[in-house]
Amino acid sequence: MRICIFCGSNSGFDPQFVDEARELGRVLAANRIGLVYGGASVGLMGAVADAVLAHGGEAIGVIPEALVDKEIAHHGLSDLRVVGSMHERKALMADLSDAFVALPGGMGTLEEMFEVLTWAQLGFHSKPCAVYNIGGFFDTLLAFLDQLVATGFVKSQHRDMVRVAHSASALLDRLREDAPVVVSKWHDVPSTGGPAPRKGR
Repeated sequence: MRICIFCGSNSGFDPQFVDEARELGRVLAANRIGLVYGGASVGLMGAVADAVLAHGGEAIGVIPEALVDKEIAHHGLSDLRVVGSMHERKALMADLSDAFVALPGGMGTLEEMFEVLTWAQLGFHSKPCAVYNIGGFFDTLLAFLDQLVATGFVKSQHRDMVRVAHSASALLDRLREDAPVVVSKWHDVPSTGGPAPRKGR
């Protein structure tokens, strides 16, 4: 099994972010779960990868050629794959992984996580998705997802696809839970029969 980790190429201001990223790396290696991530040697990305490697685990990095210098590619990985674009990066990371987890990070982290959630919502994959809510980092985002449900833009079943954990061990337990029931994204289109909805967000 391999888990794709989305997280910051910065470390953030709270030392707990780095500490928990390292702990997650240790837990992944101890459970013989491979890491797939963005290939950087810095920030939380580097912290989780270094911890996996330090404990004898597998760490696969995927990075666009244009970011090899900017994100300081990690050349000590089990496997570093340099690709041509961000689109190729995300597609390859998804193909290599059995689950997706977001740690604290910035816009790129959120964009990557919401893309795989959208794919799950549309039925393009059934791989579990989770957030590692270190120090309540994702609390306001999770509240906003509840608002999307309350205002009719997201179904509760799709909101429930976002599994939440506050420790590395609990995270693995959440990822092992049964897949959610697959339902149509659209409120106003019948589940069977009727015109097919247009694809899109």
